[in-house]
Amino acid sequence: MMRRIDLRGERPEDYRDVVPRADFDIEAAVPAVHAICEDVRTRGMTAIHELSERFDGVALDDIRIDKATLADALERLDRDVLAGLEESIRRLRATCAAELEHDVVTDLGPGARVTHRKVAVDRVGLYVPGGLAPLVSSVLMNVVPAQTAGVRSIALASPPQKEFGGLPHPTILAACALLGVDEVYAVGGAQAIAMFAYGVGPCRRVDLVTGPGNIYVVTAKRLLKGQVGIDSEAGPTEIAVLADASADPAYVASDLISQAEHDPLAASVLVTPSEELVEQVSAELDRQVAATRHQERIRTALGGRQSAFVLVEDLEQGLDVVDAYAAEHLEIQTDDAASWAARVRNAGAIFVGPHAPVSLGDYCAGSNHVLPSAGCACHSSGLSVRAFTKSVHVVDYSREALAEVADHVVTLAEAEDLPGHGAAVRARFPR
Repeated sequence: MMRRIDLRGERPEDYRDVVPRADFDIEAAVPAVHAICEDVRTRGMTAIHELSERFDGVALDDIRIDKATLADALERLDRDVLAGLEESIRRLRATCAAELEHDVVTDLGPGARVTHRKVAVDRVGLYVPGGLAPLVSSVLMNVVPAQTAGVRSIALASPPQKEFGGLPHPTILAACALLGVDEVYAVGGAQAIAMFAYGVGPCRRVDLVTGPGNIYVVTAKRLLKGQVGIDSEAGPTEIAVLADASADPAYVASDLISQAEHDPLAASVLVTPSEELVEQVSAELDRQVAATRHQERIRTALGGRQSAFVLVEDLEQGLDVVDAYAAEHLEIQTDDAASWAARVRNAGAIFVGPHAPVSLGDYCAGSNHVLPSAGCACHSSGLSVRAFTKSVHVVDYSREALAEVADHVVTLAEAEDLPGHGAAVRARFPR
């Protein structure tokens, strides 16, 4: 079902050239997405109504969901689902509160103070996908850190669903009500990102857009970056498992399947020095996939070029491979898993040992599941409270403190041929 890549005896200059990757060509989507964004910018709500009818098959009179509809969705929510959401929120709030940064004051001398102030973004637009699965957990993962950071204004968009009368999935609406988010829009795809970026109809312009989505959403975020801040360009989900012969093949197979279930482009990668484990996991995949609800989607993902068994000489080479792959989700299922996990440099989130599957992180670990994918974990982080804050340096100097460094400022300004800079300091000390 999954292809094999044998790196034993191979030491490529850059493992990024040999690890499996999905075809996720943002550049190919740019012309179509650019046209959508321009349409929304120039024609506003008329464009959004037409695009919703074209892509989602629904004709909406009002894209904003009223509070009564949100409250009704929460009232109708299955009590067990509600309990699961409440526990997930409780755990995520705890970790977000621990991440919250405070101002740092540095006194550089008498009367010379610089404060590193953390300020919440004023208004954010949160995107929650609604394609192959109603990702209600993404509501929590976006909203909770934004609220913890102190964001004053939160808008959320999710695609309208034909089967629900043009509303987003009712579980998504219920989660919004549970979290107290009452500015919710039935808009999906690139047009939702453009609505946030430009401010269209009832939706005021936002400062930052966060949340995962399909290639059109990702492309819109890339095109509109600058017009609006973004968290990251998160593409199809991916899991890498670094494992040795001690790993339970049934666990590994089930974890590979769990991510393949998301999307036909989802990536599932096992990196191991154990050929026996590959054989055992392969047999488990045959057995377990046959019993899954979304067999076709899973088989497509596991059989795609983005998924593979990667055989390595030892765990040292395996560590090099997973660092090069920079997985969105990385599981370590080895002897002494914590020690190997501590050496990983590139991953969106790391799951240590046999009892920390990625599914735990998707819902109730207390971690955030909005993570960098497609190798971006080598330079980007997952969504957190920090994504919803910005840093501001507050410079507070007395006349005496300025006088102490005035000559240095003037000298450096002259060195850069910017005499006006030096003059701005001299003006404060007339002779």
